[in-house]
Amino acid sequence: MKYKRYNRKNSTNKVYIFLFLLILLNGVLAYFLWEFINKNQETTSNTEEITLQDSETSEENIPQTQPTVNATTTQPESQDGTHSGIINAGDTASTLLQTWMPVADVNAMAEASRKLFPLRSLKEGHAYTVYVNDNSVEKFEYEIDDLKKLILTRDGDNGFSAQIEQIPYEILLERIDGVIDSSLFEAVADIGESPNLAVRMADIFAWEINFVKDLRQGDKFSLLVEKLFKDGEFKRYGKILYAEFINQDKPYKAFAYINENDSVTYFTETGDSLKRAFLQAPLSFTRISSGFTNRRLHPVFKDWRSHPAIDYAAPSGTPVKTVGNGVVTFAGWGKGAGNYIAIKHSNGYETMYLHLSGFAQGLKKGNKVSQGDVIGFVGSTGYSTGPHLDFRMKKNGTFLNPITALNPRGDSISKKELAEFKKMVDYYKEFVNDKKSLTEYVPYKEKS
Repeated sequence: MKYKRYNRKNSTNKVYIFLFLLILLNGVLAYFLWEFINKNQETTSNTEEITLQDSETSEENIPQTQPTVNATTTQPESQDGTHSGIINAGDTASTLLQTWMPVADVNAMAEASRKLFPLRSLKEGHAYTVYVNDNSVEKFEYEIDDLKKLILTRDGDNGFSAQIEQIPYEILLERIDGVIDSSLFEAVADIGESPNLAVRMADIFAWEINFVKDLRQGDKFSLLVEKLFKDGEFKRYGKILYAEFINQDKPYKAFAYINENDSVTYFTETGDSLKRAFLQAPLSFTRISSGFTNRRLHPVFKDWRSHPAIDYAAPSGTPVKTVGNGVVTFAGWGKGAGNYIAIKHSNGYETMYLHLSGFAQGLKKGNKVSQGDVIGFVGSTGYSTGPHLDFRMKKNGTFLNPITALNPRGDSISKKELAEFKKMVDYYKEFVNDKKSLTEYVPYKEKS
């Protein structure tokens, strides 16, 4: 067996090197420690000297008369006045209001408004105004929507009171006339008005006119509508007081009845209801792609079958409305029908809505629904070749053609309200017949 020879000389050298490095390290540490102690002593000495000099100056060297001050002392800039703006993305009540008030006041303001309108619900794009006096916020206003605003007013040293008020607008009356070329939407846009006005007009006559199949080129409409302005800028439409639609040479007229709660219902000139048991169609501004028939070539199976329904072609996601009041008896998957909803109405009627892409949030079997409620959305589920709504109607178990089925009117205006309604009609007609200028308009409820 071979052994490696032990080199004692090499081992001794290594020890010497280690000791040298250790001594060097101790020297470096001692140097930095010495520098640190000296600096602390100098700082203490300087501080004592400055303190002594300050003391001597205050006791001995201050002249009996005040010296002339050449520099001007800057005072905090006043924030008094009215500050208006728009809520930006990421803004919170705290980040917004701390510009003018301390956190404690922001918290007090939030607590005051918590039950009426939580300040955490501020939305991007909405207007606000802050009123500052003596560098203290006296009032904060926030526009909740087009109609209401939140007002927080200082009440005492730290507290605030909260209330919600209607936003004041300048209300002007305008007459709007148009002619149908291809669609109601285009006709309204062509005269410089918002599509929202087309939707509202269609809603008024939804029981009288099927805007999917009944419109013709040359049909006409006329409206008396309030326009709401703020600071000279148009903000929104108000009430439609009168509407007339001439469809295929047949005139339909609607007059607004405004009740004591300021809600609007539309009647004929004699007080008959424009509402009927069922809407003319479960969706607006689409086209009929397939009608009610006992014999149709099925687009999927390519055989001849009955089609006891009306198919409305529409883009996926188009809202679908229930045509009448009722109770949901089914909302789920129906194989060939895809996602579909069945609703039971009074007097033995039932309606079905097939091939939906989805249901309205929270909709389920047993829910009560009201005429015009959105219940689902157009899709192409089940046996379908493209997005559309398959709409069906039954009475006592027998399929009916929804377009030709009898559709009785709703209740006429009550005898108690009839006299007041006639006064409203007479007032509106003064503007319709040009007996009064539109500039003379005052909302009916404000008339003396």
